Amino acid sequence: QVQLVESGGGLVQAGGSLRLSCTASGRTFSMNAMGWFRQAPGKERSFVATISWNGANTYYADFVKGRFTISRDNAKNTVYLQMNSLKPEDTAVYYCARGPILRTAADELSYDSWGQGTQVTVSS
Repeated sequence: QVQLVESGGGLVQAGGSLRLSCTASGRTFSMNAMGWFRQAPGKERSFVATISWNGANTYYADFVKGRFTISRDNAKNTVYLQMNSLKPEDTAVYYCARGPILRTAADELSYDSWGQGTQVTVSS
């Protein structure tokens, strides 16, 4: 089992930036895709971004394309989500999760380990 811990959330004004980190312990994730999801108040959790095991491929939800960037450092067992041009509608709890081996996925069922989440609040 792998344990995932997110950090980097907080309160930011619209137009600002945040960088989320997700560090893994226990079993490594170097062969797994990693993903970020978010859950806004009163809404279901939704896909944000995913990155392949080697960082070569990334995919984003339409609502974050051009603003968010996912990256990873397997040597540090860490995946990142750089969030720029934040909007109030980006307010949510952000979760990282471990995805499938050697392929990427955007559906939650393909992810088997989840962090506890980190709150991102964007004020207008």
